[in-house]
Amino acid sequence: MRSIQRTLLAWLAAGLVAGIAIATALIYGQARQEANALFDYQMKQMAAALPSQFPNPVAPPFIGAPGDLAHADEDVVIHIWDGSGRSLYLSHSHPELPARAELGFSNVTTQQGEWRLYSMQLGPAVVQIAQPMSARRTLAARMALRTVAPLLLLLPLLGWLVWMAVGRGLRPLREIATEVRARDANTLAPLAVRPMPDEIAPLSAALNQLLARLSHAIDTQRAFVADAAHALRTPLTALQLQAQLVERADDGAARDEAIAKLRQGLERLTHLVTQLLTLARQEPGAAVPPHEPVELHQMAAAVVAEMAQAALDRDIDLGLDGSADATPAVVRGDADALRILLTNLLDNALAYIPAGGRIDVAVRRGADGRSVELVVSDNGPGIPAEERARVFDRFYRVADAPTGGSGLGLAIVAEIAQSHGARVVLEDAGPGLRVRVVFPA
Repeated sequence: MRSIQRTLLAWLAAGLVAGIAIATALIYGQARQEANALFDYQMKQMAAALPSQFPNPVAPPFIGAPGDLAHADEDVVIHIWDGSGRSLYLSHSHPELPARAELGFSNVTTQQGEWRLYSMQLGPAVVQIAQPMSARRTLAARMALRTVAPLLLLLPLLGWLVWMAVGRGLRPLREIATEVRARDANTLAPLAVRPMPDEIAPLSAALNQLLARLSHAIDTQRAFVADAAHALRTPLTALQLQAQLVERADDGAARDEAIAKLRQGLERLTHLVTQLLTLARQEPGAAVPPHEPVELHQMAAAVVAEMAQAALDRDIDLGLDGSADATPAVVRGDADALRILLTNLLDNALAYIPAGGRIDVAVRRGADGRSVELVVSDNGPGIPAEERARVFDRFYRVADAPTGGSGLGLAIVAEIAQSHGARVVLEDAGPGLRVRVVFPA
């Protein structure tokens, strides 16, 4: 696994080295320009200092004087000719240099390298001073090296400082890792809040948000398991009693009656388990099927047709309001979940209204003309206003609720509506109850 600290150090060190190399090149170029100007000036001064008459081929009196250009570099060549081209003086032989002088500055390339020449007319004589360019490059390199040498010596110190700075900057990450590693599977409390760098603070916040979601999911799971255990305990106990009644039946009629009650108990238990599974599928974080266009008129008609026989058995008039807006009402959602939502609303109404009652289902546009409403109205006893906020709680049942219910129907309706971005509104139907499920536009 690659180390962030080592990676950062490598990149920073590479940047420093590249910066020093670029600075060295720039300083070398500047120093070479200055060296060229300095040596050119000295060559002109040296030529100007020579006497204007050379009666004999003897060395000029200044040659070899300490501190001058010729003394500083033995490769400097001085050549003097008279007006007829006769050589009067040559400091040391470099046969590859031109035998004739070109007045002013010029460059000549020989096998020994490039030379810088300066020639001028002194009376009847011509003076030529030559110097190898390598001397100038050497001087420029020395000047650049003297300038950059302190940075090269400080490079290890800079590396150590960078290593320490990066390590200190990454310390909050190590602290977070240590704190997370020290926790067990049941510790989902948020990480300790402390001042952190701007680059690491989002990571800490994201971890705390993740821990909060995990804690909420686990709490929800525990609550569901507890609710399921509570809801299943009574039906299972009843089944045990009914099974005992079947065993103790003395005659066929008593046995048939006990078996019928056992079958009813099994049906209630099956319905309860189905409700619990439906509720589990609507829990936040559960896998949600992809939402597809659903035409509510067609869905409502299908559910009403399925529930018609149950309504007839209870002598209840169940119908779909054909006078409602016939404009296609399409919402995006899970068709199966929406069918369960309407089925639970109708089951709830069938359980509460007396024989001879009426249930109407309608699909219509909302008051704003954009939203869509699924409406279930009945003429039963309704729900008191003070209890309407609680009927969506799991396992809550009003005081005069009929037996056999689980208290999960409206809780499932609320969960499905929430997963579709809809809201459930309970209203007085005068008499009875009107339930409006309002889907957003």
